[in-house]
Formats: sequence, structure tokens, C-alpha cells
Amino acid sequence: MIDSNEKVRKLRALMKENGLDAYYISGKDPHLGEYSPLSWRIREFISSFTGSNGEILVTEKSAVLWTDSRYFIQAENELAGTPFSLLRENTDDPDLVSYIKEKLPEGARIGFSEESVSLSFHDELLKKLENYVLVPGKELVFSIWEDRPVLPDNPVYSLSLDIVGESEEDKINRIREKLKEDGVYWTLIADLDDIAWCTNLRSSDIPYDPVFMSYLFISLEDVVLFIKKDRIDFPFPFRIEDEDRLKDLVPVLSKGRKGALNPKKINLFISSMFRKEEIILLKEDYPTLFKARKNAIELEGMRRAHLLDAISYLNFLGKLERQGARDELEVLNMLEEERKKHKEYLYPSFGGISAFGENGAIVHYAPDRNNYKKIDGSGLLVLDTGGQYESGTTDITRTLLFGKASEKEKRDYTLVLKGHLALAAQRFPERTRGYQLDVLAKQFMWNAGLNFFHGTGHGVGMYLNVHEGPMRISPAAIDIPLEKGMVISDEPGLYRKGMYGIRIENLIAVKEDVTTEFSSFLSFEILTLVPYERRLIDMRYITALEKDMIDKYHQWIRSELEGKLSEEGEEYLVFATSPL
Repeated sequence: MIDSNEKVRKLRALMKENGLDAYYISGKDPHLGEYSPLSWRIREFISSFTGSNGEILVTEKSAVLWTDSRYFIQAENELAGTPFSLLRENTDDPDLVSYIKEKLPEGARIGFSEESVSLSFHDELLKKLENYVLVPGKELVFSIWEDRPVLPDNPVYSLSLDIVGESEEDKINRIREKLKEDGVYWTLIADLDDIAWCTNLRSSDIPYDPVFMSYLFISLEDVVLFIKKDRIDFPFPFRIEDEDRLKDLVPVLSKGRKGALNPKKINLFISSMFRKEEIILLKEDYPTLFKARKNAIELEGMRRAHLLDAISYLNFLGKLERQGARDELEVLNMLEEERKKHKEYLYPSFGGISAFGENGAIVHYAPDRNNYKKIDGSGLLVLDTGGQYESGTTDITRTLLFGKASEKEKRDYTLVLKGHLALAAQRFPERTRGYQLDVLAKQFMWNAGLNFFHGTGHGVGMYLNVHEGPMRISPAAIDIPLEKGMVISDEPGLYRKGMYGIRIENLIAVKEDVTTEFSSFLSFEILTLVPYERRLIDMRYITALEKDMIDKYHQWIRSELEGKLSEEGEEYLVFATSPL
């Protein structure tokens, strides 16, 4: 296997052959999602950086990678010994455009894959780099990736109505109503979890995400799923066509009439099939908001998934309490073993995080067989995991204590917990956006001069992707209100580099609350049923109201789980849920 230095040398030779002064790598596949199949993990192949977000620019003399605050420490470690330098997003480091203007002369030619860049990103670059030449084409890195994994071709299967709560025909009709409202004839969807939701189909083409590589065309007359044809070997209500016929058939199916595309989710190659006057641009694909608002059956499925997950988690915590664990990997394996004992459990919803001591300060640290830390002495362990169940998706983080906690660790944990509780308990008027609630989770840390920089809450799919839009709770001014049925995480954290990390995460569902003369109000239903780490709670910082909230949460957990656990789990449940 050639190392990163040799890969960059070969890429530069290809750049020279193609008359390019720089080459941009978005880190995306043609569907532009957060995660990609192994065959499209170009960023990881060339740089050795394994995070889920990052873009690369290679010039004749430099190679740089940008990523966000979740991965700053991880990227420093993984890029060591490679030709890549780290540039940090949303800091004083130059962004992509600034870097190009600083390092490359006007007229420089910048190449990239037309399949892995969105229409909106391309158009934005055209405006900002008007004195440079953008050169879209085929992915150059594939020419040097000799052992590139094959494209996924996993079984596709259909979910029953008692799981999804709405037929695919009814979902398509809802989308057609939106087409009529917008005065367009068709839309083309490339977002894989939107396609899975529309069709009530699932697969496993991307690790942890139950989706399949495809495109979905919907018009007022036709519905066509573009996918490798032999993957659907069961009755399906819509037309199936091979994916490689997309460019030939879509212009025919659209009949030259006006359509709608999401420019953030459609790549440049696909958008080139249409003239600009033929399309209107959407802020979000039509299914995205439908998918985010879970129906009653989906919510009931999510509740069941969280109940099953809690049974596994408490049995794991009971075993961990009795016998301990040697290292970070053993902790992950112990929890996975418990989850696997239930027949409705399928597989993890993302790559688990088990981070002991200073590794906890690496927000998305993930141990593996070649890189893991022993659990030796006292310390905190951040355990961020989740599961895909037949009825739903879970995502939970608990910070666990090994040995004895310092006063500083207990104070920090309690400040994080206070923000976590404050967000979950808040009543808010309809039309409230996530960014309007973000400070609730940070207020106590801010008052202590502390902060965290990842999002406070992300949407979660129903037996779909663990990260789901369009809503978020974060400082970003995303103009999407929180609405009934949305499932979102509540996960403040605190990270002290070289020392430890703390994160506490529950999933919460938006529900109707009260209506007054001022507004209709919403609030949150907590889905996660796992106790907090009581030995890390410093009662000097907890108010009587917060104590009551914690005790009631723990009482609810005990009432739901008592009698359903192993002997070890029952013993731990009694300890963990006793009144503070």
C-alpha cells in the first residue's frame, strides 16, 4: 500500500498532465451526504484523515485539509507524517476561497470531480473566484486508487406499514401536492435517506446508514427509481430503471417542463442535464421536512427502540460495574454484545466512540484494534453509541466514571448536566427555531467561562440516518422551526485538551404542550431511558428543581425497566435510580 506522500506525488503528476494548478476534493460521493460508501472515501484514501467532514486542496507546493472543531485534535494526529497541513474551519485560518487567492495567481486552473460537488457550491465558487478557471471533470484520484473497493450492491428490502405508518403511494402523493403548489412538473431526488423514506425501502450500502445507492424521479405522471435493476426482486409499485440510464431517461421523463431541484443535494454532473430556465431551486427537497416530522406509528417505534436499547445498556452497565473493563475497545464490545442479544437489534447506527481520559477531549475519537487506550486508574470515559433497530434508531452518550472523580471533573460534569436538563425541560412557542434554544444548554458553562463548539442537537431518523436534517439546535441560524414529531438530540459537552471530555446525550421528540392566548406551545418528550452518572453529580451546584427533574427521570426509568433486566442490570438500576 502506498503512503499519503506517494499518493499526493501521483496526484500532482495527474494534475500536470491535465493542465491543473490545483485540485479540490470535497470528500463527498455523488449523493453529497455526510457519509459515503467505502468506494468514495477519497479524502480518507489520500490523506489518512478518517473524520466525516473535511475538504482538501492540493497544489504544486502544498496540500491542506479543512475540518470542523469536532475533529481538530483527531486531524492533528492522523495528518502527522503526511504532506497535509490542517486548517481549522471557523477560526482565523483562511477558508478555501481565501487560501486560493493567497496561494494561487489569477487565472490558475482548479480541477475537481463534477460528481462530488453540488450545484450551489459550484455556483458560489464561480462568483467568488471569477478570476480563476474552474475545471470540472472525472475524479482524478480514482486513477491512482489501485485497490479501490467495489461499489456496494447489498440486498434491498421493504418495510411494512406497521413500521413506517404511511404507504409509499401516499408519500408520493404528498410530494405531488408540493409540485402543484410550486407550479412544477417534476423533481429529482439524490439524497439517499430521502429516497429510502419515500420508497419505504432499506439496505446497507453505507456503513451504519440503512440506505441504498439510487436516484428517485417524481413527476405528476411518473415515479422512477434509478437503481441497479436486479436489486429489487419483489413487488414494488413504481417503475425501476438501471442507474446508468439516468442521464438518458430523465430529460425524456421531464418532457421539457419545469422542475425543482435542491442545489445543495444535486451534483454538478446531474444538474448539467437541464437548462437553468427549466428548474426552480429548492431550499430543501420535498421529502426532507416530511421525513423529519415522525408520524404516531414512527414515534411509537422510536420509543420501543429506546426501551430495547435501555435494557441492553443497563445490563451492560451492571456488568461493567461488577467486572470493569481493560480498555476502550472492551467497553464498546461489552455494550455491543448486550445489544446483539435482542432479535430486533440490527447493527450500530454509527461508529461508536469510547474515549478514556485525555482521549475524551477528542470529540469524535474512535478506538480501533491498532489504536486504543487502556483503562488504568481513575478517569472519565465518554461513551457515544447508538443502534439500528427494526422499529427505530438510537443515539446516546453517557460519561462514565472509573475510580474516583476529582472536584474539577464533578463540577464540569454537573455544569454540562444542568444545560442538558434545561434544554429538555423548556416549553417554547410554535415556530421556534433551534438556534433560539441553543443558549439554554450553554448558559451554565458560559457563566463559568466555559464553552463547547459542536452542535447541541441534530435530527435523528426513524430506522434511518442517525444524523438527519433539516432542523438543528446550534448557533447556526437555520431557518427551520421545531415541529411536532421531530426527533432531535440534546447533547452538550465540555472538552479539556490533554485531560478529559464530558458529553451527555438523550434523544428528545417535539410534542404539543399547551395553547394560551399568546401562542400554541411545544415541549420535548425524552426518549432515552438510561440514568446519569450519579457519582459525578456535585449537589452543591444542583438546585432543588433540577434535583426533582433528575429524580423523576430516574423514577420513570426504573418503572419502565424493572423486571426486564439481568441480575447485574437490576442491581445497577436500583443503585443508579435511587433518589439523589
